[in-house]
Amino acid sequence: MTAITAAYYRGDKTFEVTQIAATPPKAGEVQIKVAYCGICGTDLHAYHGNMDARVGFERILGHEMSGTIAAIGDGVAGWSVGDPVVVRPLDPGAPNPATERGHDHISHNLKFIGLDSNGAFQELWNVPAFTLHKLPADLRLDHAALIEPVAVACHDVRLSGLEAGEDAVVIGGGPIGILVAMVARDAGGNVVISEVNPHRLEIAQKLGFDTINPLETDLKEAIENRTAKKGADVVFEVSGTQPGVDAMTQVAATRSRIVMVAIHATKPTIDLFQFFWRELKLIGARVYEPEDYEKAIAVVASGGVDAETVITDVSPLSDIQTAFEALDKSPTAMKSLIKVGTEA
Repeated sequence: MTAITAAYYRGDKTFEVTQIAATPPKAGEVQIKVAYCGICGTDLHAYHGNMDARVGFERILGHEMSGTIAAIGDGVAGWSVGDPVVVRPLDPGAPNPATERGHDHISHNLKFIGLDSNGAFQELWNVPAFTLHKLPADLRLDHAALIEPVAVACHDVRLSGLEAGEDAVVIGGGPIGILVAMVARDAGGNVVISEVNPHRLEIAQKLGFDTINPLETDLKEAIENRTAKKGADVVFEVSGTQPGVDAMTQVAATRSRIVMVAIHATKPTIDLFQFFWRELKLIGARVYEPEDYEKAIAVVASGGVDAETVITDVSPLSDIQTAFEALDKSPTAMKSLIKVGTEA
């Protein structure tokens, strides 16, 4: 069998880079030669030990990836060796009420590939063929590693119903917040980013966004001044903080749509009176659907996402430990990539 390099999470903020034997793809699977894989916020959450009960200590993490097909298992049609691809890392599992209604992405039995099973921090990765999306031949594979998080943003913007010309506020200018802002702008929205971190504000401004630091400026007043007292038609809560939740109802226009993007560690307090008073809508958004992946591919390929600015550093797989440690401490990094394949 072919020996490949893989990085295992071993607990206690530790990765072990080791050689393992590659196995051929099973029926219904394809084998991908992984080029790049981004470090996700969820990966950092696992790195901190917060998901040990779920991932254990024999897990290869990673799901924000790009690569090319290396081998094809029995029963797989429509794909060829060498095709450039990304993986939508969701396995809905056995049929259940959610999947029967067409909601595979929020299946009651959902398994997230790269957390509940081994992921892309390995040179060759076997995945179900139904997870694949083909890339344009001219799309750079390092840029394509952004497609999974961009698909998150595409799902959020699609569920918001944002229309061209509407005013949108993104609360939280971290990696996902910036991507939501770029996808919303690509859809024609007038986007303002609210963020307290000066480094993230600088990046947002470099990307051409109007920004507000709510620690220095009254956010509600600033948004009203920008919208003739109307408020924001769409609000994305991406901060995961109580102040962000407070702000989302304060800046909302009458019949505004508020999309809850962030995962809150503790239950926030929400001003439900404002939902009654102004007929607001609160929309939950979780991961993505196939159409969001196709949209993300189109947005990245067209330059709607400034990949060069978003990707702040690239490290080889052999340096994954150092890469996680650096990202964990960095106040400026947006998206860190691991170069998995030696030929990527």
